Amino acid sequence: MDKNKIQTIKSISEFHRLRGLPPPEHPLISVIDYAAMDFTENYNGINWVLGFYSIALKRNVNLKLTYGQQSYDFDDGVMYFLSPGQVLNVEIGPGTSIDPSGWILLIHPDFLWDTALTKSIKHYEYFDYSVNEALFLSPKEETIMNGIIQNIQTEYNSNIDKFSKQIIISQMETLLNYSDRFYNRQFITREKSNHQILGRLEKLLTDYFNSEDLFSKGLPTVHSVAAQLNVSPSYLGSLLRLLTNQSTQQHIHNKLLEKAKEKLSTTELSVSEIAYELGFEHSQSFSKLFKSKTHQSPLKFRHSFN
Repeated sequence: MDKNKIQTIKSISEFHRLRGLPPPEHPLISVIDYAAMDFTENYNGINWVLGFYSIALKRNVNLKLTYGQQSYDFDDGVMYFLSPGQVLNVEIGPGTSIDPSGWILLIHPDFLWDTALTKSIKHYEYFDYSVNEALFLSPKEETIMNGIIQNIQTEYNSNIDKFSKQIIISQMETLLNYSDRFYNRQFITREKSNHQILGRLEKLLTDYFNSEDLFSKGLPTVHSVAAQLNVSPSYLGSLLRLLTNQSTQQHIHNKLLEKAKEKLSTTELSVSEIAYELGFEHSQSFSKLFKSKTHQSPLKFRHSFN
């Protein structure tokens, strides 16, 4: 295969074939033993785009994995989550000895059709996390996840009946909900590093709104802020909601309003001039945002100081 190219894998059957596995028992869902997969350096440099969901627990893989624009060395047991359309890159070093264990659950979106999970799966934000934000499980948590996967595998390997799909969907929902719980635990147990991210965010926004060329730069976006903090937008949003009960966008708006109130109360600049200095192209947009957050217009706020 050519290097540095994009290779799309549309079906689970195609994934099995490329990884030297027998055909899947079910065309739309598969649990793969990681030790049974074919690892070859011929796949290095290829950016894989999957047409299905992938949830994996890997241990002793000893390779470099890249998704979400970041790279991480996976040696210990971790879980990661990929949604259809994400780019995955795997690098295997020359002469690397690989003794992997773990599993990969592959789910085609068509399997979720006409179930509540079709919509709700999009609400699990960890599918958009970067690779360095993977889920690190405790031994107890890993046992729980392995048990759920065994239930899914047992069900689709059995004789399919009218109950099979809903039972598998229920197990998948349980898996996703436990993942949510364990991510929440990870946020808490990494309290120091997470509060450091919060502190860096506050400094970043303070410096941004204290700069002199806001109009040329425009207002900061969630994506630009997350990039400067070296985390994914979804991870940052989840973290901030846990620590502060506010989204990233709310933090940006709070810092903006803090600066706006300072200018309204300590300067004689017009509302239009303040809007311009804060990066707004139209003063009406600034006034609308200010009123929606403070329940009063910029002028009424200024007059309260007279």
